[in-house]
Amino acid sequence: MSVSTTTTTVTIRYFAAARAAAGVDTEAIEVPAGATVDDLIAAVRDRHGDALGRVLERCSYLLDEVAVRDHGVRPSDGATLDVLPPFAGG
Repeated sequence: MSVSTTTTTVTIRYFAAARAAAGVDTEAIEVPAGATVDDLIAAVRDRHGDALGRVLERCSYLLDEVAVRDHGVRPSDGATLDVLPPFAGG
């Protein structure tokens, strides 16, 4: 008998300005199975509001340490999404 998963849980790790706007370093987000990176971004925006939403517009993302070029990719259950705002300095 096959077990069907109806949700996917992804760990979100926030860095720099994203961490400040979210108010947390890390959190687990549960989304429907088949959700995309865009769906995860929308879920964290809904959870944390406009301040984080403004930061998310400028961020880059890593899914399990691989740069996300296509926000339509579907993370696997247990994946990690890193939220990386632009960094200044050198």
